[in-house]
Amino acid sequence: MNIGVLGAGQLGRMLALAGYPLANRFTFLDTTGHPSAGIGDVMVYTDQHHLDDFLAKVDLVTYEFEHLPVALVQAIEEVKPVYPSSEAIRVCQNRAEEKALFDRLGIPTPAYRLVEHADELEAAARELGCPVVAKSVTEGYDGKGQAVIRDPAEAAEAWRAINHPRLIVEAFVDFVREVSIIAVRGRDGEVVFYPMAENVHVDGILRYSLAPMPDLDDSVQRVADDYIRALLDELDYVGVLTLELFQARDGGLLANEMAPRVHNSGHWSMDGAVTSQFENHLRAIQGLPLGDTAARMPTCMVNVIGREGDPAAILAMQDAHLHRYDKAERPGRKLAHVNLLAPTHEALLEKVRACAALLPEAPAPVFSFE
Repeated sequence: MNIGVLGAGQLGRMLALAGYPLANRFTFLDTTGHPSAGIGDVMVYTDQHHLDDFLAKVDLVTYEFEHLPVALVQAIEEVKPVYPSSEAIRVCQNRAEEKALFDRLGIPTPAYRLVEHADELEAAARELGCPVVAKSVTEGYDGKGQAVIRDPAEAAEAWRAINHPRLIVEAFVDFVREVSIIAVRGRDGEVVFYPMAENVHVDGILRYSLAPMPDLDDSVQRVADDYIRALLDELDYVGVLTLELFQARDGGLLANEMAPRVHNSGHWSMDGAVTSQFENHLRAIQGLPLGDTAARMPTCMVNVIGREGDPAAILAMQDAHLHRYDKAERPGRKLAHVNLLAPTHEALLEKVRACAALLPEAPAPVFSFE
């Protein structure tokens, strides 16, 4: 089967690598003008002619990047099956729509306000109590398109810096850790869940994801499973969905945002789970049985950001798996990731620190359970 992928970055690259053993072929349609997949058949979309050529080559379409014109995805749906649907993209692109969906399904979130003017932003900051986070309602990821406001007087400057006509303002959460739940829903409605991961961000960019968490109560995993299942069923979703959450001090979970695709916090599954998120996404969209999501052993994904370390030194570590994206070095750019496995969490933490020391721009990780 020839699978069309909207977007042509490292997530698409990893989808292709997972799909070749299933005899899948891949055609990527890049909408940014900067494709980096380096694999499969890559086409750059500029007009209807390119879209027609793309659609003629593929059997079905998925995406590795949700910042796409919804009208484009809807037009593709008229011609070929698209999984997940354009409705998932429409909701996930708009933080106001996303929060409304969470509210409707009873999924708790941090307190928030929607604002359309600097004065409204200042009022929201006063009402919610600083600090607050202001984010553009559309666009923005990896910390882009947002600002932390520590005093209502900073609202006007934050409004100018974000430079977007509508913002969502969120109260700060006194959380213990940031976590994510990844689930997969098949075309027949079957759902499987990965163990939750603890995520460590620096400057808004994910640095470390560790799964399974050694101190996670089974009841918390079940709550997260219920939240994401509600989203999957409501959207009649097919494929991998990611829900990012805050875990509060009382153990409760608050939803931050969701991503309708394979996700950076699931990269650990490539080596640490029985079936990776990438293979399971491909199974789901093709109507194949979903694979086992259990963790083989404690695993941590280490993102390589900005500058790469010495590959030989990293690969000299026992049970270390380096996944490079063949991208040029640039500050803040995701260049690769390393998956580290160990029989115990204690041994894993030692390995993670040793790996971080080999990377030029890797801060020392601090996990909540240490």
